[in-house]
Amino acid sequence: MAKKGQVFSSYSLDTKRKAVHMRLQGMTKKEVAAALGIADIGRLKVWMRKYREHGESGLMDQRGRSRESLTIDRPLAEPVQH
Repeated sequence: MAKKGQVFSSYSLDTKRKAVHMRLQGMTKKEVAAALGIADIGRLKVWMRKYREHGESGLMDQRGRSRESLTIDRPLAEPVQH
C-alpha cells in the first residue's frame, strides 16, 4: 500500500526491454537493478511475468483510457428538458 507522500518511479519501455533482455541473458535481478538504476527489484519480477504472458506488449503502460474506448460509438446523452 502506498504511503502518504510516496513518490513512484516510472520507467521507459526501452528500460524495461533492456532489463528483460539482461535477465534472459542470465544476470541476477540485483545486477540488472544496479546496472539500470532500478530502485525496486520486485519490479523486475513483474516485468518478467508480463513479458512471459504477453510478450513485449505486456511491458507497455496500460494505465489510463485506451485508444479503443475513444473510438467506440456511444449514444449521446439526451438533452435536459427545462
